Amino acid sequence: MTDKIERINPEGLHSTPGYHHITVVEAGRTAYLSGQCPLDDSGEVVGKGDLDAQIDQVAANALTALNAVGAGPEHVMRSVIYVVSPDDEVLAKAWFRLNDSVIARAFSTASTLLGVAQLGYPGQLIEVDLTASLPD
Repeated sequence: MTDKIERINPEGLHSTPGYHHITVVEAGRTAYLSGQCPLDDSGEVVGKGDLDAQIDQVAANALTALNAVGAGPEHVMRSVIYVVSPDDEVLAKAWFRLNDSVIARAFSTASTLLGVAQLGYPGQLIEVDLTASLPD
């Protein structure tokens, strides 16, 4: 199925730190994952105040969710990353850690990184929203 996903960086647009400006997907089954939060299997926020620990939990949760529908990070066609911070350095750190995580390939596609004021759980610092094109 990954041969049905084309990632493009057209001439005339700025270079990127790993993502692509455009992702084209041949029609097929699509999975829309809810925002993956830094929650353990009991529903508790892990690593309160520790962005790295929360990123690792989000990545593990996202991999579990993708695997549950027969997909992997390579099948992701869109990602949106929310980080509680207005600081460019914190946002960049989150981007690079995600790109070193078990779901790193998910971020080679069309991707958006946002600094936000607050997320849904007390102490939550990051959330990742993924859309995947499911393999046949």
